[in-house]
Amino acid sequence: MKPSFKKTLAKMLGGMILFSTCTKSVIITAEPDTSKNSQDITLTCEAAVLMEGSTGEVIYSKNETKQLRPASITKIMTLLLIFEALEEGKITLTDKVPVSEHAAGMGGSQVYLEPYETQDVNTMIKCISIASANDASVAMAEFLAGSEEAFVARMNERAKELGMEHTHFVNCYGLDTDSHYSCALDVAKMSRELIINHPQISNYSTVWMDTFIHTTKKGQTEFGLTNTNKLIRSYEGITGLKTGSTGLAKYCLSATARRNDMDLIAVIMAAPDTKTRFSEAATLLNYGFANCSIYRDNAEGFDFSPISVRGGVKEEVMPTVRDTFSYVCLKGVAPSEISRRFELLKEVKAPVTKETIIGNIIYERNGAELGRVALYAKEEIEKAKYLDYLEKLLYEYLY
Repeated sequence: MKPSFKKTLAKMLGGMILFSTCTKSVIITAEPDTSKNSQDITLTCEAAVLMEGSTGEVIYSKNETKQLRPASITKIMTLLLIFEALEEGKITLTDKVPVSEHAAGMGGSQVYLEPYETQDVNTMIKCISIASANDASVAMAEFLAGSEEAFVARMNERAKELGMEHTHFVNCYGLDTDSHYSCALDVAKMSRELIINHPQISNYSTVWMDTFIHTTKKGQTEFGLTNTNKLIRSYEGITGLKTGSTGLAKYCLSATARRNDMDLIAVIMAAPDTKTRFSEAATLLNYGFANCSIYRDNAEGFDFSPISVRGGVKEEVMPTVRDTFSYVCLKGVAPSEISRRFELLKEVKAPVTKETIIGNIIYERNGAELGRVALYAKEEIEKAKYLDYLEKLLYEYLY
């Protein structure tokens, strides 16, 4: 499949409205205008994707849905489930995680955890993020779900929730196994979910070197951790994220970086060598930062007029904005060219809930609609009953 830029200046003509799965953003995508193709990027890897994080907009792709072995970038999903468990209060960073014989027996990349050794969650995350430790991944899987099998089932469930249609996990660490596969687009989706909703991952994924202490019956020994992502030492704005390589998967990488309030995700799969995966990820990131910018608006400070409520205990309700509108502008499209207008209902019938949509903010460029954000009722208003009408009449008569 020939690599192509998914977004061109044709997006200004409008397109299908999509809603972000991990941030309250509204975005639009449009089919590329083949008469205005951007300069192609030549990559030697088997598949690649460049995605903008806040919107999920795919800027560039090559074989983006081809099912390939993901190697240790599998651990992005493992880390996502760990951080979600932390956010939900199911675990804490200081919880002690036991190491089973099964976990300690993992091959491949490891930190040589010993059976019945314990480490806290914080240390396990360091081992997974920095050293890509298979043994730490399995120990955390067992700690969270009771068994690796149960954890992997949750990984596949979460993949479906994120719309990862070309992914199936068999293990939580990424060693080559039949029926264990993903694609560049799906890796970008789970990377996006992790960095946007759990930005603290960068506190781990950008650490170059660290240590932790093995404490066993034999005593204490210090073990060194070195990050496998070489970009964290050379690329400006790098925030992570994860490398992976096996004999069959070749060299994989999900590289994330942030500049000028914009998060980019560059996924490289099946590169021929480790140097190529880093250079081609940097090429994608450089393209994105050089040619794209983000327009965001949440209507902050706008003075809305109240909407009349018919048949309610209150006569008016104020609109409120919940979502942020986000739009990826290619080079040559200035955010200042985007305008907004408001459409509000003249009246809404009671009962009114906070889910009642009473208008929209419409975003346009050169008269073409780019997308819209719903305006919701700011408060709940119950339907007026007989006694409510009587009370109102008495109040008007007396005052």
